Amino acid sequence: MKNIILFDIDQQHFELLPLAFTRPIADIRIGILTIREKWERLLPGTYSYLTPEYMAAKYPATFAPDNLFIASHLIPNESLVRQIDALQPGEALTDQDTLIAFRGSEADFREGRYTTSLACDQSPRYVHHLYDIFLLNGECLEADFRLITHGRTSQPLSPSNRVIGDPCYPDGTPKIFLEPGAKAECAIFNVTNGPIYLGADSEVMEGSCIRAPFAACEHAYVNMGAKIYGATTLGPYCKVGGELNNVVMFGFSNKAHDGFLGNAVIGEWCNLGAGAVASNLKNDYSEIKLWNYPTRRFLRTHLQFCGLIMGDHSKAGINTMFNTATVIGVGVNIHGAGFPRNFVASFSEGGTAGFTDVQLPKFYAIAEKMMARRGRSLTEADKTIFEAIYNLAEQLK
Repeated sequence: MKNIILFDIDQQHFELLPLAFTRPIADIRIGILTIREKWERLLPGTYSYLTPEYMAAKYPATFAPDNLFIASHLIPNESLVRQIDALQPGEALTDQDTLIAFRGSEADFREGRYTTSLACDQSPRYVHHLYDIFLLNGECLEADFRLITHGRTSQPLSPSNRVIGDPCYPDGTPKIFLEPGAKAECAIFNVTNGPIYLGADSEVMEGSCIRAPFAACEHAYVNMGAKIYGATTLGPYCKVGGELNNVVMFGFSNKAHDGFLGNAVIGEWCNLGAGAVASNLKNDYSEIKLWNYPTRRFLRTHLQFCGLIMGDHSKAGINTMFNTATVIGVGVNIHGAGFPRNFVASFSEGGTAGFTDVQLPKFYAIAEKMMARRGRSLTEADKTIFEAIYNLAEQLK
């Protein structure tokens, strides 16, 4: 059994803040699966992470005499997996002089000692930037759908639903797949542009209109009358309503009521109150700039559409309005009328009138109440991570 370590590159870790504040990059969900889950299905082995030091207690690396190191922001495919799987001890795989995989000892990896450096034979996909998550979501969702459903039989879809478009691919593979316990009644599913995946014990309620590609992971809920455009992913235990367009929600987060969210990425344990809306297009149609943690300024994205990026455990009160391309850190509580600024640092509370710091005891109390609703709790390893983020927050404003 291969010992596989998914390693975070320091610069890449900072590029993906605030989402990478609380998780290894490989735990980012894009498509249906996280990056790690994709690798586990395509390249069997024993997996662990090599992360920034403050995460090591929760995500320890497990080393062996012979390891396979893989860059954690690299999205796998079968061709890439074959090339990495064929690496011999001491060999490295690079893409334009950037290391993406290495087979060997921990010491050789840390010292950059490679006997041979091989060039990647394709142009791999990466999660380089925050917006790559929603830009690549459709492509990854379709690939994950094929990977997850291959050779399996879906649970039946209730005849009360309406399916628009050819229900199968040209090879006969169904475009709609329901895991055991998934429910959908009186909904409209348009599969013209891709597949629809309903995870175990998920539910799509009456009157919902969904355009593929779309995935609702286990225990995710789509409330009555929701309007969802692809490519959208609801992570485990997410609950949504209103209108969504090209949204990725990592897990355990809610946008359960009316309001628009588009071209957005929402972390875990977030909540958007009733009527909360987020712009994804500027009134003058100009190029969008997005807050960048490494440079501490807004950088050009070459995009016209970009909505809300929200880190874990952040909340927005009812009728909150977000400007185009707003970045919200970890543990933020936003409330009040008007538009908050386009970047809100972690552990902040307030709105247009200004923000104050959220102290860790108050943050823990709120987080524990929300997590208890899903049978989860904060661990000491979690608290170590949040303490590190708290100490970094002032430096990264």
